[in-house]
Amino acid sequence: MSSIRIAAVAAHFGRDLEFDLARVKKIIDDARASGARLLVLPDAALGGYLADLRHPDPGTLPPALAPDDPLIGRVAHLAAEMVVCVGYCEDDGFGGRYNSAVCVSGDGVLGRHRKVHLPAGETDAYTPGDRFDAFSTPVGRVGMLIDYDKTFPEAARSLALDGAEILACLSAWPTSITNRAPRMAQDRQARLFDLYDQARAAENQLVLASSNQTGALGGMRFLGQAKVVGPGGNILARTWAKAGIALAEVDIAAELERARRTLHHIDELRPNAYREMPS
Repeated sequence: MSSIRIAAVAAHFGRDLEFDLARVKKIIDDARASGARLLVLPDAALGGYLADLRHPDPGTLPPALAPDDPLIGRVAHLAAEMVVCVGYCEDDGFGGRYNSAVCVSGDGVLGRHRKVHLPAGETDAYTPGDRFDAFSTPVGRVGMLIDYDKTFPEAARSLALDGAEILACLSAWPTSITNRAPRMAQDRQARLFDLYDQARAAENQLVLASSNQTGALGGMRFLGQAKVVGPGGNILARTWAKAGIALAEVDIAAELERARRTLHHIDELRPNAYREMPS
């Protein structure tokens, strides 16, 4: 496969689903006009994220959508020839909620992910997922992570071991809640957000597309900082804190081959030397 254009989005989304869908349409149109083949929208792009991460109000949670909700079908229709990843709150049909992501094209659903790692507070609103699976798409094999998932190296490594060539990291990542900095550039969470994106790409030697929300919702202020990262951990394109699309042209096969030519991290793993994970 020759090079493809990857687009990672920084944008604001809230509770109004029709407004969110209109914004998704505008972003897809803009990305298509720029030649993008893969578009990664933020976590909770359909319905918005939590307004309070410490004590979520059950009465103000995001609207929960069934996995086959017509709204997801409308996003797939808009995607057409593109591959689009988008986050939403999933209703499992049994009273449970998941912070979820779905990857679609005009052919339908290509892959799904339920956020596994829930930070304190989010456990009051969501049920954790229990697996990481990569899946095949027209642009290559993709694995998805949501927000806090990328804090854990094991999550991205699991997807790399499952053959992922591209990590789509969908976030609604806020500034620090406990230690707010006077400027976003000095914020601890802003630094960690970039650090995790670059580390997960470099340690697994793959391409990473990181989206994020912008603006504010309730007491939450989101970082933006969407980016595309190469398999050496180098940032190829970024939006900084403002809304926009980070767009990079990448020859996935060539970039992975170049990164793994001398040192191939996955092939050089020594599983017998590592401490077994607690269950």
